[in-house]
Amino acid sequence: MLSSPRRLLVTGGAGFIGANFVRYWCDRYQCDRIVVLDALTYAGNLQNLAGLEGKNNFRFVRGNICDRALIDNLLVTENIDTIAHFAAESHVDRSIVEPNTFIQTNLVGTFTLLEAFRQYLENVKVTNRALFLHISTDEVYGSLNQSEPAFTETTAYNPSSPYSASKAGSDHLVKSYYRTYNLPVIVTNCSNNYGAFQFPEKLIPLICINILLGKNLPIYGDGQNIRDWLYVEDHCTALDAVINRGKIGETYNIGGNNQVRNLDLVNILCNLMDELAPNLPVSPSHNLITFVKDRLGHDRRYAINTKKIYNHLGWTPITSLEEGLRLTVAWYLHHADWWRSLLSK
Repeated sequence: MLSSPRRLLVTGGAGFIGANFVRYWCDRYQCDRIVVLDALTYAGNLQNLAGLEGKNNFRFVRGNICDRALIDNLLVTENIDTIAHFAAESHVDRSIVEPNTFIQTNLVGTFTLLEAFRQYLENVKVTNRALFLHISTDEVYGSLNQSEPAFTETTAYNPSSPYSASKAGSDHLVKSYYRTYNLPVIVTNCSNNYGAFQFPEKLIPLICINILLGKNLPIYGDGQNIRDWLYVEDHCTALDAVINRGKIGETYNIGGNNQVRNLDLVNILCNLMDELAPNLPVSPSHNLITFVKDRLGHDRRYAINTKKIYNHLGWTPITSLEEGLRLTVAWYLHHADWWRSLLSK
């Protein structure tokens, strides 16, 4: 049992996964203190946290994770015992065009947080179990062919893009702070998330929005690239299990157990949009599918083995791909004001 309510600093808490986690945690653990730190760059959006501003246990701070003075101040004044580190540049295409931003945020930012938390814990005794939770990606493992087994926590890192390389580097930094300084850390590597509040440049919201606007549905290469898809609310329940029951120093892979080819996924979305959306500009929406030049260094297949988190923590995803996609499509249909305001970004 915890001796007192937990006090969390959630970096990147106005982004897609971070905001879903903040909403989940505020609803489930109403006595805990949640402090969100977000720089509100293009993918961070205060609308994602709408309705939480008036809660006594919630605080939003606009700032950068590379700002050491700000981090130090928040840790002390808020008496933080848990850092849930979501903040990251995460879009592969952007990392190919502008890799320096990814190095600064994903590597330097993570280092700044680790150093601040390390020195804070040397001087402050927190009531609860201290934890630095680093949320990462399955892309650090590289690409699989059709016959290779799914990624496990011991799969060698083999990143393919500046994005995945920067996340791999941040994973190594976090693990080194456990081994060198005994900093209480846990690393999670998740597969592709989807759900509400996802920025429109990502595949699923991009397809939904383009269908509504009658625009082409771009698919890289031959569309046979395979991804494992994880409904974001299932991801939140997994992080709940890790925070409360995870073993310090461990890595846990979190996946949805839904491996799907990109072309098949787009066809599912087209079918759902044709069913749920009235008066589409182009119908059937499959007619909008357009194959485009493949992404540089495009990984062929990702797959996550979730046995460890199931065996150790009893977690497994509960949302089927069909159910999750239907919920996601419906969300974008009913929140046009949210995504229209982001299109210029």
